[in-house]
Amino acid sequence: MGGGPLWIAGDSLTHDRVYHEVDLAFVVCQLRASGSLGHNGTIWLSQHPLQLTQNVSMSKHLQRGLDELRRQLVGQFGVVEEMIQLAVRSLVERRAELADRVIQTDSAVDATDILIEEECLKLLALHQPVAIDLRWLITVIKVNGELERMADLACNIAERSKSLDLYPLFPVPDQLTEMATSATNMVRRALDAFVESDVKKAADVIRSDDRVDALNRIVIDHLHELMREDREYIEPAVHCFSASRHLERIADLAENLAEEVLYLVDGEIVRHQHGMFLNASSADASD
Repeated sequence: MGGGPLWIAGDSLTHDRVYHEVDLAFVVCQLRASGSLGHNGTIWLSQHPLQLTQNVSMSKHLQRGLDELRRQLVGQFGVVEEMIQLAVRSLVERRAELADRVIQTDSAVDATDILIEEECLKLLALHQPVAIDLRWLITVIKVNGELERMADLACNIAERSKSLDLYPLFPVPDQLTEMATSATNMVRRALDAFVESDVKKAADVIRSDDRVDALNRIVIDHLHELMREDREYIEPAVHCFSASRHLERIADLAENLAEEVLYLVDGEIVRHQHGMFLNASSADASD
């Protein structure tokens, strides 16, 4: 082996792949001295030969697995978003058939939830990813769980809708429709932020939660007034109150999705410290 530069791969402190230029003759001397250079020129590290072809193949398998996970998760997003929309329509329009569709869809969401989680665990075990790939898989596991909970909440709203069918004269508050629109938009924008790895969109989703919380308080106050005015409205108002609370919880879960996007992109956990993060992002935007 002659002298000259040799580029070898290594991991930086941030676990990102880096390359270093070293002198080939120096490397050979060091390998021979340590007994890591075989007679046929094979380089041994930690008693195992370098198998570049195998590593490249494993990397391709990992990337294919990640791409398939992304496809499955985006599809799950679409199904859950439609479930929320149908559940709200069944409540506002008093259409029991829409509520039935939502409830029937839940089993498919549960099956996909399990499939995605199993695939994540398989990729973690087989490929032991690091850096951004590891963060992405962790984020997928969390986002997948949040989506399944959203689907359950959509089913709860659909069930409340069917209960309200017994009270056709009960007036559903107008703010509930606005609240549903805001919550659904938060879910949609959280998906966009995840797919595009967009921190700004994720921050906008977090800010939007205050509006849904305010609408929820208005709906509750209105329902309290209805119950005081007419005792016959107590039971349907309780069903409507539950639906409002479920919508508010869906918005909270969309906010959680946005938090996971921030972790995915920046590696920062902003849970429980929105004020500091939003103030910092506002300051960066003004600079």
